[in-house]
Amino acid sequence: MLDLQRLRALHAVSVHGTVGAAALALGYTPSAVSQQIAKLERETRTVLLEREGRGVRLTDEARQLVTAAQELLAIVERAETELEERRGRPSGRLTVAAFASAARGLMPGVLAELGRRHPALDARLSEVDPHLSVDLVAKGAVDLAVAHDWDIAPLPAPPGLEQAVIGDDLCDLLVPEGHAFAGRAAVRREELGGERWICQPPGRVCHDWLLRTLRTAGHEPDIVHQADENPTLVALVAAGLGVALIPRLGRGPLPAGVVEVPLDPMPVRRLYALWRAGAARRPAIVETVRVLGEQWPEVTAHPPR
Repeated sequence: MLDLQRLRALHAVSVHGTVGAAALALGYTPSAVSQQIAKLERETRTVLLEREGRGVRLTDEARQLVTAAQELLAIVERAETELEERRGRPSGRLTVAAFASAARGLMPGVLAELGRRHPALDARLSEVDPHLSVDLVAKGAVDLAVAHDWDIAPLPAPPGLEQAVIGDDLCDLLVPEGHAFAGRAAVRREELGGERWICQPPGRVCHDWLLRTLRTAGHEPDIVHQADENPTLVALVAAGLGVALIPRLGRGPLPAGVVEVPLDPMPVRRLYALWRAGAARRPAIVETVRVLGEQWPEVTAHPPR
């Protein structure tokens, strides 16, 4: 009989791409995951992972097992949901994936409140890009994702997922002190041509939004500096190296030398909670979505300046 934990380990490698990333997601060591898969190979008398450069590749037989594992894990999830629903209170482990600024600006308060209200609930957070987190929920790798989209770049949600709006995060133009826009009441998007831009790397939602926004306004953006973290982008603006569009959530107070200027119309990104439809009745999901909604006004009541 196939061991469910070993199938779970193989499924995690399939979803996350490497043994190390799978181990991090499962809360194990890489050697423990490797041992689980080695035992599964012996049980099935089948090679499941092959070396490919510095990583691994799943064999065709492994991919068949992953499909079966995903179905089995969905059955287990339904059973766990029914048991938790009968108990009537959030309990067990809940894995949450959130993008960087939500992980910094929203989730600490949410996790603390969940822990205070529900000691039997073991909520665990991973910081993941929104494009990836939605897929992780769909594949059963995490229970709930906090993701976002922009006003001109909607976030697609795969079939089988449900979602709830958490709130809207406003975005400001940040310029160095002494810039021509500093002190303006507002700047129109049509005025943004010719600026030197600082933004996140390609493939990130914020990067794609900037390209679409400027090109729609008739400008080809000159992106001179790229960084993953918003505090790094703000520091580059403070050094006078360009301008940036930065959301308010998780941004923190602005340092000396940086001026916030509203755009007209102001860019907005909408935050969502997403979960699998099969777990929609699970008390841990219901309560986490409720607390996310409760915490959002607290987060946005005093935007950083």
